[in-house]
Amino acid sequence: MLIDHWPLRGLRLTTERLVLRLPDEQELSALADLAAEGVHKAGERPFLTPWTDLPPAERARYVLQGHWSSLGSWTPDDWDLNLGAFQDDQPVGLVTLGSREFATLREVKTSSWLGLAHHGQGLGTEARTALLHLAFEGLGAEAALSEVFQDNVGSQGVSRKLGYLPDGISRDVLHGEVVISDRLRLTRENWQQVDRRPVEISGLDSCREFFLGADEAGGAAR
Repeated sequence: MLIDHWPLRGLRLTTERLVLRLPDEQELSALADLAAEGVHKAGERPFLTPWTDLPPAERARYVLQGHWSSLGSWTPDDWDLNLGAFQDDQPVGLVTLGSREFATLREVKTSSWLGLAHHGQGLGTEARTALLHLAFEGLGAEAALSEVFQDNVGSQGVSRKLGYLPDGISRDVLHGEVVISDRLRLTRENWQQVDRRPVEISGLDSCREFFLGADEAGGAAR
């Protein structure tokens, strides 16, 4: 069975309203359709990679190709876990937990998007809480990092609510102009002080080495 070769297929994060898991091909297609319909209001620019500026059909393909690329290039030293967020079995968005050299650095980054119809309901906070629970409680992360445009009020608010603190700025170029992002850091200590809803993790033990490598995963399992 596929899950025998790719145990990440069995990983589940369950919150009060959401289930986060790898989408199957039909669900991935539905997520691509959701992205094509829009993930933010006109005039907003929440992403440094301007994929939401693409025409709807190209936005959909971007979601498909990005998901396949992450799966195909996965190594314990360089991974991006793209999980579909489902509410009552219906896709509402895609969330990502990523890391480089995680076994040594113990740092992760998160990113996400929700279909426009699902904004303003607290689902983004709930989904990121689940990712952070996986990182800190499931994998033993020491810090979670984020970079957010200074005018992205929604994402800034979620980060503050979850205990992130300022960690400098980044300057990049978008459409030929300088854009400034706030770098934010959430430490394990601050995470443990956050008042949050419970998250259930299932299927992690069988795929722990995908995140840590065989040697580190074996030590964590002992």
